[in-house]
Amino acid sequence: MQIDGNVAIVTGGASGLGAATARHLAANGAKVGILDFDGAGAVRIAEEIGGVAAQVDVSDDAAVDAAITKIEQALGTPRIAVNCAGIGTAARIVGRDGKTSFDVFRKTLDVNLFGTYAVMTHAARRMMELASVEGERGVIVNTASVAFQDGQLGQAAYAASKGAIASMALPAAREFARAGIRVMTIAPGLFHTPMMESLPDDVTAQITSNIPHPARLGAPEEYALMAAQIVANPYLNGTTIRLDGATRLPPR
Repeated sequence: MQIDGNVAIVTGGASGLGAATARHLAANGAKVGILDFDGAGAVRIAEEIGGVAAQVDVSDDAAVDAAITKIEQALGTPRIAVNCAGIGTAARIVGRDGKTSFDVFRKTLDVNLFGTYAVMTHAARRMMELASVEGERGVIVNTASVAFQDGQLGQAAYAASKGAIASMALPAAREFARAGIRVMTIAPGLFHTPMMESLPDDVTAQITSNIPHPARLGAPEEYALMAAQIVANPYLNGTTIRLDGATRLPPR
């Protein structure tokens, strides 16, 4: 599917991978709607790229539907949806003091998994009503993490949420195949995002030493390029692509 002239929505578009994706899609001719919990950040990026912003908590199904309606009314029905919204959490299942972390687990799944599912659901429903163009009505790109396979100590909640996102790709792609909608997942490794930027230099150096090649953090623009390549390649469907410089996360 071509990017130029089509409407795209990007969740988590106020920063990091989402902002890079929104910029890349807009630079390639897409009309972009940005959904983010950070409303001011979403407006800032939208103004930069000539798009439309909607403040939303993606874990709220009704709010997601309303936010996509806002984008649809302003730009048209999206044919491209990229889910980058998410939270990174770290907590032991049972802490050293015996404290459990069910609240962390629930919150992580609410945002990462249920948020992705809600956006995919409401985007796909709208895409189904569009006319088919060369056999396609839409493309949905979800974001997992290499933690879905290499989850580290303290990442049970995060890994579970990202593993579920990866697992959804094939059944969702099979369900939407008749409508001409593709579903793919990107599993990023260690990327230069706001979360990583907050770490001390020595910690960042230790992390990057575990990345074979290129031996550096991934650039958000490289994630954006992967998302655009998925949109452009009609035979990519129903699977998860690791984007990680061949890294494998150690146990801790």
